[in-house]
Amino acid sequence: MVTGASIAGPALAHWLRRRGAEVTVVERAPGLRPGGQAVDARGVTREVIRRMGLDAAVRAARTETAGAHTVAADGTVLETFRAEDDGGDGYISEIEILRGDLSRVLYEDTRDGVEYVFGDRIAELVQDADGVDVTFAGGGRRRFDLVVGADGLHSALRAMVFGPRERFVRHLGHVMAFYSVPNEFGLDRWLLEYQEPGRSAMLRPIQDATRAMAMFSFTAPDFDVDHRDVEAQKRLLRERVAGLGWLTPQLLAHLDDTPDFYLDQVAQVVMDRWSSGRVALHGDAAFSSSPLSGQGTGLALVGAYLLAGELAAAGWDPEAGFAAYERAMRPFVEANQEIGRLHALSRDGAELDTEGLPELVERALNGVELPDYAGVPDSGASVKG
Repeated sequence: MVTGASIAGPALAHWLRRRGAEVTVVERAPGLRPGGQAVDARGVTREVIRRMGLDAAVRAARTETAGAHTVAADGTVLETFRAEDDGGDGYISEIEILRGDLSRVLYEDTRDGVEYVFGDRIAELVQDADGVDVTFAGGGRRRFDLVVGADGLHSALRAMVFGPRERFVRHLGHVMAFYSVPNEFGLDRWLLEYQEPGRSAMLRPIQDATRAMAMFSFTAPDFDVDHRDVEAQKRLLRERVAGLGWLTPQLLAHLDDTPDFYLDQVAQVVMDRWSSGRVALHGDAAFSSSPLSGQGTGLALVGAYLLAGELAAAGWDPEAGFAAYERAMRPFVEANQEIGRLHALSRDGAELDTEGLPELVERALNGVELPDYAGVPDSGASVKG
């Protein structure tokens, strides 16, 4: 069983099914969540998408952003970045897609071969040497061979099995917010970013040309707003960006009408182990690198490929499979988490030593091997996952 139906969960379901598992995905929300920030596919992640057979579907759902302009308060362009810069792996990625759109692509790819249960969550689990007994909040009880938590930064499964979030979540001192607004600004394929010390506002195009995505970020040394209290989050946003120039007043005017508001701290998850017995974590639940790394989606997609592949290669032995997955992923995760921390420091105005930065960026983009898993078929002996 997999918890979470955003990106990491359905991506893992794809590969588990390919390797012969029977997969159930449980999502506490009543359905797929739309919108969200734009996520990128850089470096080795593009090869994983190709191996999934989803390159065409993902590219068809891209934002098709041509590039980005940083602007002054009056709209004067200060600096320009293009999507083709750095081989498509620059500030604006060649493959850039809204989180909700990628989630939909992955769901549509897996829905016919994977059981999805929306509007429910794990209330209790007990594992033994042979399996995991799960009690759901809706009252159901089921037994699974393996359980994987892919339920995000605020993972309930992580708290249930590994301990309270305070032990693992590292706040990087920033907060980001995203929500869609009517495109009354004449935006056409170019992201616009306005910055003031400690905070910024952005407006980016999406596939629906009648809409656009507003984004704000601001420094916040402490963050204690409940991640499910939307009204408190909106109050915080208004307080922290009050007086911010450029288009900020017009963007805030749509805050109460938007259907897809999201705000959260910029944070990483740091854990010594991502598994315990027959329970493991994947994606942001295990190793969030923060939005500032630009690689959260890449870690989720690459990790899904490796986790399913290593489990199948180990004959579905959780101890061996989970250990091999961690060995393969951890250096890749650590490089991306370092990128995220460096970007947070740069936003705080710190002077960074850039001597080793190109090597670090290369490790963060391509520093993981994708085994072919020769001898591990795309279908085989069934295992409940």
